Amino acid sequence: MSTPQVGIIMGSDSDLKIMQEAAEVLGHLGVEFELTVVSAHRTPERMMEYASAAKARGLKVVIAGAGGAAHLPGMVASVTTLPVIGVPIKSSNSIDGWDSVLSILQMPAGVPVATVALNGARNAGILAAQIIATSDHAVADNLAAYKTDLKTKVQQSIREIKIAGFRNQFDGE
Repeated sequence: MSTPQVGIIMGSDSDLKIMQEAAEVLGHLGVEFELTVVSAHRTPERMMEYASAAKARGLKVVIAGAGGAAHLPGMVASVTTLPVIGVPIKSSNSIDGWDSVLSILQMPAGVPVATVALNGARNAGILAAQIIATSDHAVADNLAAYKTDLKTKVQQSIREIKIAGFRNQFDGE
């Protein structure tokens, strides 16, 4: 097994349903990853150890998902020089997810966290792969194929709508 390039962490195991989407897309794109629970509030020593050792262990990107106050991505970013991608999670204790979004989005100058949409772990995985692809040609090729598949799916849906008898004012084909 290769050394993981992306660390996927979450504040609690209740976030796994969302965060596994990052793992799935990274696996599909051929990017090695690790996945674990690291709570900024309940296990701060574990969080500090994880973040401070991440680069030395070979990680190149950290994806951190958190709900509620969502301090995990920012606290990790404060301890590492690696890019951190925050995934705000609409959790049972959140204010419709807004608290998570704003906690991750509104980082102070000097401690950036890339932020994806609420529950947007799939995009976090893709963004992490794009970062890895800047120096890994195989991942870059896998991403290109992934984007081509997205385009093909849209083109197929256009054909299916035509077959169903609907016509759009704009027909790009």
